[in-house]
Amino acid sequence: MLLPDLRKAVLEANLELVRKGLVLYTFGNASAIFRKKSLVVIKPSGVPYDRLRPVDLVITDLNGKVIEGELRPSSDLPTHLVLYQTFPSIGGISHTHSEYATAWAQARRPIPCLGTTHADYFHGAVPVTQEMTDAEIASKYEENTGHAIVRAFDGVDPSAVPAVLVANHGAFAWGRDPATSAHNAVILESVARMAYFTLGINQQATAIGRFLHDQHYLRKHGKAAYYGQPKEKI
Repeated sequence: MLLPDLRKAVLEANLELVRKGLVLYTFGNASAIFRKKSLVVIKPSGVPYDRLRPVDLVITDLNGKVIEGELRPSSDLPTHLVLYQTFPSIGGISHTHSEYATAWAQARRPIPCLGTTHADYFHGAVPVTQEMTDAEIASKYEENTGHAIVRAFDGVDPSAVPAVLVANHGAFAWGRDPATSAHNAVILESVARMAYFTLGINQQATAIGRFLHDQHYLRKHGKAAYYGQPKEKI
């Protein structure tokens, strides 16, 4: 069996989305890439999470050709492939239809950074894609979803804002590995929920100042980060 450790990591990321209440039934999926051989491990399409085993996960190349697996890969595979091909820093992707993030996607509004919880994880607003055209939907819909995401990151660092809302659809989050992608999907849902309530309390609420935003993001990310403990002490 190819990539047994990565299969286990992808399975764990998928199950984490379930444990945190971000998916229902067979909604959503998580994947990872083994960049040395350009292989992607992804959840199979339509298989209940409580029945998933590492051997059920599907391995494909970056063209979507199945390399190993008896089941069909997630129908969202082409979206994942576009992101892996375009954003070389990411190693894992999680896609959900979590309630609050999806509500923002359906409203076709980016999630503004209204507080420091958001700023700790996303160095800017979480963007939303443009609506796809009928032609894009009719031809290579999932692949074109990936291209819509890429366009939304024109001028935005996907490592600094590791999530996106797909208009009328749902959320994608990513990270250096599948566990981090699932973690970021959970945080995305949390900040989406807080932003919803914040604007419900005060419709005139505005994004926090740039200085405070930078302070919170950079204390956790980058060369000068000081949040937490050095890795060798954990």
